[in-house]
Amino acid sequence: MEGLLDRATVPVSTVLELGSGGGHNACHLKEHFEMTLVDLSQQMLAVSRTLNPECEHLQGDMRDIRLGRRFDAVVIHDAIDYMTTPDDLRAAVETAFVHCRPGGVAVFAPDHTIEMFTPTSETGGSDAPDGRGARYLEWTPEPGSEASTVTTEYAFVLRDADGNVTVTHETHVFGLFSREVWLDVLTEVGFSPTAVTEPPHAQHAPREFFVGHRSPDNPS
Repeated sequence: MEGLLDRATVPVSTVLELGSGGGHNACHLKEHFEMTLVDLSQQMLAVSRTLNPECEHLQGDMRDIRLGRRFDAVVIHDAIDYMTTPDDLRAAVETAFVHCRPGGVAVFAPDHTIEMFTPTSETGGSDAPDGRGARYLEWTPEPGSEASTVTTEYAFVLRDADGNVTVTHETHVFGLFSREVWLDVLTEVGFSPTAVTEPPHAQHAPREFFVGHRSPDNPS
């Protein structure tokens, strides 16, 4: 992610992250940049504030928030997956454009595109010294051939310190767009887009990221 921010034609010191969640990306990026973090969930912002107290935190929806200022770079990591329609995707990309200074970049890192999609199943968890523990199952099956969304099922087994065990289940629906749709949307809002495939990763298949370059000659 940090390497993609270097593609700006201006020095990058201020970064806006939309859909910042619990602040785990910011934990790494804040060492190099001044971070402003925006998320829809107050609970996620509260988690992030404990991890990143030196960062600015603001509540808002990436589809329509307007801060009235610009940043050297804008980042939307996997929270962009919650845009399940082309209209929602365009609204989020437009928000990034509005907040990106001329010469800056916006980086979008969806978990899935149609061309790069692979079904996945993952398990994990850990235990605490006081006896608490958690295990999870994450399952993303193959969508239908005409699907514009992908569904991920999450199952969590949680053990309290007294040994009591509870099980919870969540279903998350994510947008699934083609490379062409991504590049068209970025172009429509004013970016010059580039698709970048990440290097092979030990824990998952390579993903495709999108970098939107805002021209230094586009001050509006």
